[in-house]
Amino acid sequence: MKTIPSLLQIWSGFTHLLYPELCVACNGDLPSSATCFCLRCRARLAPSDMHLVQENEFVDRLWGRVPLESGAAAYYFSRQSPIRMAIHHLKYKNKPDIGLMIGREFGRKLRGSDFFKTIDGIIPVPLHPRKERLRGYNQSTMFAKGLSEAMEVPMLDKVLLRSAFTQTQTRKKRMERFQNVDAVFEVRKPETISGKHLLLVDDVLTTGATLEVCGQTLLDVAGTKLSCATMAIASR
Repeated sequence: MKTIPSLLQIWSGFTHLLYPELCVACNGDLPSSATCFCLRCRARLAPSDMHLVQENEFVDRLWGRVPLESGAAAYYFSRQSPIRMAIHHLKYKNKPDIGLMIGREFGRKLRGSDFFKTIDGIIPVPLHPRKERLRGYNQSTMFAKGLSEAMEVPMLDKVLLRSAFTQTQTRKKRMERFQNVDAVFEVRKPETISGKHLLLVDDVLTTGATLEVCGQTLLDVAGTKLSCATMAIASR
């Protein structure tokens, strides 16, 4: 017996023809509106299992620089990986939903990990207000929102502030990155995070300069503990 499609299904199909939802990496059709990757590109992703292991590559990269309870990246970053294109679209092509979707997916994994069960608040690495106005949003905040929804942990996006305007980190070498972010962050209302286990999040872990400086700023508040998460981790 044939089933008659509902009006919602017909409308959904019609709007997809007019405004198709496309893969951010190859422009192919998406299997679902809840993902930004088609099935082919999803098979090319390199997910990490860092959230399942307390001692991992993420934590090792920041060892001796900022004390972490836990750390994890959702994917490994490479020039050929679809995650690179996704993050590029998120940051420069006005596609904030990419951050939300990756955050929700990774948040479900973190919620099931023993190492992230005690998180009290999620803090995105901030952009300077001038840069955020130019971009329209902070990509790390969109990622943090997705994590917050899936983990059912509040996002605290008005606590850590960037007090100085700095140049982009993308083309800078290791030491230049450290000099570029030194002493540009501050905490507003430190009493709101005192004694809490915080999850600091950013888009990509490369040298770790930004996470190190932000993390140390948060840890200067009495009683705070720190974990970190990113959408991807780049090769050394």
